Amino acid sequence: MDLGIRGKRALVCASSKGLGRGCAEALAEAGVELVLNARGAEALEATAAAIRAAYGVPVLVVAADITSEAGRAKVLAAAGEIDILVTNAGGPPPGLWSDWSRDDFIRALDANMLTPVALMQALMPGMMARGWGRVVNITSQSVKAPIAQLGLSNAARAGLTGFVAGTARQVAGAGVTINNLLPGIHATDRAISLDTGVAKAQGISLDEARARRAASIPVHRYGTAEEFGAACAFLCSQHAGFIVGQNILLDGGAMNATL
Repeated sequence: MDLGIRGKRALVCASSKGLGRGCAEALAEAGVELVLNARGAEALEATAAAIRAAYGVPVLVVAADITSEAGRAKVLAAAGEIDILVTNAGGPPPGLWSDWSRDDFIRALDANMLTPVALMQALMPGMMARGWGRVVNITSQSVKAPIAQLGLSNAARAGLTGFVAGTARQVAGAGVTINNLLPGIHATDRAISLDTGVAKAQGISLDEARARRAASIPVHRYGTAEEFGAACAFLCSQHAGFIVGQNILLDGGAMNATL
């Protein structure tokens, strides 16, 4: 399917690996020019080189911490006009409700709520003026089914979801859509981190922890960055203009719900 976005320009955050890279590659395959951001310059440059070689699209890299005000300013200054924004940032660490201080919550909010909001506020006016734009926020399945040990993530990402719910309806008439992608467990570094924590807590091997988690998912496997990226690229396409303010689960059926 031709997604109809060849020649558009996308900013993809946290895109040197994992789900962000999956989204970047799918957009590149559709002919989209890329601005890639991550903190690690070496991994980011390697990803950019691989994408250029595979898809022949222009790729600009900006190594910066997108969750900091200075980092965002650096990225936005380099990015120029952006038609497609994919927000993404690593989730805060797991723990118990009694472990977290106010500073822990502020860090989680900065990374997983306030940074996407700031990027939307910076880039959507230009999209609206041009009459077209796409925003996809990579959040978490936890906004639909909270995960007990991920209270920081639950709180911050739920806040972003609430912001998007109202904002998406305000900008849709200008040709700009905002939607959220809610990943379940995918085969990324985040999964390794979570499974390692389970393995240590339960005194089992990492492979056993992974096998147990996979067995709990109806498809009996983890998701892949490639299929996640394909879903993102569709939401960014010309065909998705009637999808507004939605929270779309990609979790292999793990959340057991009718609606």
